[in-house]
Amino acid sequence: MKATIFTYEFPPNIYGGAGVHAKYIALALSKRIDVHVRTLESGPPPSLPIKVWRYRPSVHGLAAPDPRLAKAFEVLSFNVNMVSDPIDADIVHTHTWYTNFAGALAKKTYGCKLVATVHSLEPLRPWKKEQLGAGYELSSWMEQEGLEACDAVVAVSQEMKRDIRRFYRIPAEAVHVIHNGVDPEKYHPREGSASLAKFRVRKPFVFFCGRLSRQKGILDLVEAMDLVPDGTMLVLATGKPDTPDLLDELRSVIDGREGVVWIHDMLEDPDLVNLYNEASVFACPSVYEPFGIINLEAMACETPVVACSVGGIKEVVVDGETGFLVPPADPERLGAALSKVLVDPDLAQRMGKAGRARVLEQFTWDRIAEKTLDLYRTLM
Repeated sequence: MKATIFTYEFPPNIYGGAGVHAKYIALALSKRIDVHVRTLESGPPPSLPIKVWRYRPSVHGLAAPDPRLAKAFEVLSFNVNMVSDPIDADIVHTHTWYTNFAGALAKKTYGCKLVATVHSLEPLRPWKKEQLGAGYELSSWMEQEGLEACDAVVAVSQEMKRDIRRFYRIPAEAVHVIHNGVDPEKYHPREGSASLAKFRVRKPFVFFCGRLSRQKGILDLVEAMDLVPDGTMLVLATGKPDTPDLLDELRSVIDGREGVVWIHDMLEDPDLVNLYNEASVFACPSVYEPFGIINLEAMACETPVVACSVGGIKEVVVDGETGFLVPPADPERLGAALSKVLVDPDLAQRMGKAGRARVLEQFTWDRIAEKTLDLYRTLM
C-alpha cells in the first residue's frame, strides 16, 4: 500500500497542531507502508526518512487591493500545483482546508481513494474573516468540496465528528474518530532549569504555548492571573499571529503587568519540553479547540493541565484526575482552577503522573498510526 499525504504545514514550516500531526503521522505510517508527502515549499528542508515533494503557490497580486483575498487565491493555486505531478498512491490523505480541495482534484484525476483528517472547521472559525476577508468564503468552499469528496473522514474527537455531520453532507459511517497523538520519547519528565535562566523565568509559573489567535483565549488567561497566588509568573509562548493587530492587542493587555514573560517564537525542543516540565501547571484557555495536542504534550511531561471544556479537550483531560476543566471565556473560573493546582503540590504531582499514564495508554503516535492504517485497509 502507498499513501500520499497533502499538508500545508510540514517541517520546517510548522506553526500549529495540524502541522505537528502531519509530521508525526507521516513518520509513524512510514514505518508500516510507503508514504510520500506533498507540502508547501518553505525554508531549508530538514533531513527526513520519507519522500517530500514541495510546491509553491503560483498566483500573486490577483486580489489587489485586498491582500487577504489574495491569500485565499494563492492557496487555491497551491492546491492545483500539488496535483500537477502524477500520483500513483492508493490513498491520498489531506489535512486542513489548505489542502482539502487538492484531495478532491487528485481523486477525480488519478482515481485514488481519498481520506481527510479534520483538525478544525471553517464554519466554526468566523474570526478567520479578519485574516481572509472575502477569501473566507473561498476557504469554506474549498473545505466543503474537499471533505464531501472523501471516501472516509477522520475526526480528531467525537465532538468534531458531530460538527462535521452538522455542517457537511457526509454519512455518519464515513466519519471515523481517531485522536491526535504525542511522542512520549520527546515529551517526558526531565530537569529543564536551563530554559528558565534563558528566558528569565522564576518558579512557580503558569505556562501557555500555541498560536496567537482569538481561538486560544489568551486574553482570558491574562485576566485569570489576577486571581492566582501572589508571585506566580505567566509564561506565554505564542507562535505566528493570525493577524498583525493581535500582537498589539496582547501587548497592550500585558503592558505594565509584572511577572509576565512573553516569548514571540514557536518554541522547539529543548526549550519547549523544559518549560512544560518546569511549569507548575499548563493552561489551555481555548474557546474553540477540536483537539489540542498541547495538552497531551504537557501531560506527557507529567504537568497538570487546566483547560476549557470545549471540543476534543474533554476527551483528553480527565477533570479532577489529570487536571481541571472549566467553562470557556470565564477568567474567574479559570483563575480558581489554576490556584487549586498552584497551592497543592501533592495534587499537582498526582495529576501529572496520571496524565502521563493516560498518554502512554491511549495517545502515542504508534497507536494513532495503527488505527489510521486499519482505516486505509477498509478502503482497499
